[in-house]
Amino acid sequence: MPLQRAYNRRPSPRTAPPFLKGPGRFLAHYVYRRRLSFICLAIMVVAASSCAVAVQYVMKLLVDAMAGPRDSGLAETALMVFIIFIAVESILWRLSGWFGCRTTLAIGVDMRLDLFEFLSGQPMRYFSDNPAGALGQRITSTAGNFGALANTIVWRIVPPSVDFLGAMVVFSIVDWRMAIALAASVLVITLGLIIFGEHGRRHHREYAAHASDACGDLVDIITNMWCVKAFSAQRNEQRRLARIFRREEAAQRTSWMYTEKARLIHDIALWLMAGGMLTWAVQLWRTDSISPGDVVVVSALTFRILHGSRDMALSLVEMVQQFGFIEDTLHVIGQPQTVVDLPGAPALEAQKGAIVFRGVSFGYEDTRDAVHNIDFSIEPGQKVGIVGPSGAGKSTLVHLLQRLYDVHTGEILIDGQNIARIRQDSLREKLAVVPQELVLFHRSVMENIRIARPGARDDEVFAVARAAQCDLFISRLANGYHTLVGERGVKLSGGQRQRIGIARAFLKTSPIIVLDEATSALDTESELKIQNAIVEFRDRTVIAVAHRLSTLNNFDRILVMEHGSIVEDGTAAELRARAGLFERMWRLQANGLALDRAA
Repeated sequence: MPLQRAYNRRPSPRTAPPFLKGPGRFLAHYVYRRRLSFICLAIMVVAASSCAVAVQYVMKLLVDAMAGPRDSGLAETALMVFIIFIAVESILWRLSGWFGCRTTLAIGVDMRLDLFEFLSGQPMRYFSDNPAGALGQRITSTAGNFGALANTIVWRIVPPSVDFLGAMVVFSIVDWRMAIALAASVLVITLGLIIFGEHGRRHHREYAAHASDACGDLVDIITNMWCVKAFSAQRNEQRRLARIFRREEAAQRTSWMYTEKARLIHDIALWLMAGGMLTWAVQLWRTDSISPGDVVVVSALTFRILHGSRDMALSLVEMVQQFGFIEDTLHVIGQPQTVVDLPGAPALEAQKGAIVFRGVSFGYEDTRDAVHNIDFSIEPGQKVGIVGPSGAGKSTLVHLLQRLYDVHTGEILIDGQNIARIRQDSLREKLAVVPQELVLFHRSVMENIRIARPGARDDEVFAVARAAQCDLFISRLANGYHTLVGERGVKLSGGQRQRIGIARAFLKTSPIIVLDEATSALDTESELKIQNAIVEFRDRTVIAVAHRLSTLNNFDRILVMEHGSIVEDGTAAELRARAGLFERMWRLQANGLALDRAA
């Protein structure tokens, strides 16, 4: 019953926030956050577009004035108004460009930060299933798509819409029948193109998915270029990329050609509309129903509507594409988070570092339990090693302690507090972890060590580097502690990366240190020195998953795992005396070492 109650208290998976559940909500969320900026921007754009329509009408007045008496002064007045409207229009467009730039770029920053924040809450299994390059490209392109979408609406949809409304007013003054004909034609054409564009959404979404996958595969190959060269796999990888790029090309071609079809339909429809309106205006002039200025304004506005509505129609189709790209990103990044904090969860208050595993079982996805019914406790300040054959569940215990996954049954306590009921960040603040496969940021050695405690002094960094046996090789680097280590630390050997990882674990002032095969790439002498340095941390609890059993001689206890369970517990001497699994592993390693020396 206690185990079942612990299971029932596990937090439910956290679904994406509402604004991540569709491109419409997503965009509305950010527009609303900066609604005042968008209102000001809309006013500027509408005013500038209105000035452009007014310029066309003032041109009619100018033409009519020129056709009348020359001494009336109307031509000079119309000319002055014409020049003023052009100047005001230009100023408003420049101001809207400046304002739009600041607003859309600021939202792009907010958008990327929000997407990254939700992405960082995903479990480690998620990052195994989704390539880093593809995720990064999706986050970056989403901000770019929003910028393109905002530009499309503000400068390619709003102005033609204002032009259309202005033309309706002007045409009503000239001939109300022309206004009705214009309205009907534009509405039918626009509605048809919207419906046509909506049917093409799946093509644009498929292209977005293929583009992200192609980027992810390319980044993956570049990241593993050493492996490509080592196994002479350049041609195979190039052929693989060729297949991926061709699939992307086919999807892009389908998306592109669908847009071209929309352009063709629009061109035919607008050609018929423009020809009809101009013919109608000329016939009215022939019967003296309208003035020459009216013909000029009808001609100018018809061609303005012709080009503006074409841009608007194409923009509506492009908007569907951009919506498709954003929808694809939200589908991937907005997946539910499976490791989440309870509402109002408190911070972990841990100073001593006592650890208890109580009836813990866990399995990855649908496989059998990786660890089963684990029970043990570690006193504050104890140094405990974990050993066992490959696949015994050693690293799984370390992952569960960090709460990278939630246990299926049972509970894990630190200083008496269930880690499933406290905030994850506060838990990891109390843990200094060195993983089995350590990668570094493409930054300097100093920055990679100091990431554990950004405010650490230089002398503190130097001290932990000496304790981790990495001060000597760092001093031999081109720029010492300021040497860039390359992407994922490729400029350093595996052992050097591990030592830097150990140094930053030492630098972190946490009550618990966790080492997951953290010295596997070191020579035996360096490993012994580091393990001895670890033992000297009297006030810090240490859990070390180790391959070389001899390096754990000075540890307080050793837990031996097999098939996901703890089968032995004791000091190295006690375990050897029992002649169990630990003793068999010890003899195998000793014999292997003797054979290596003999060779």
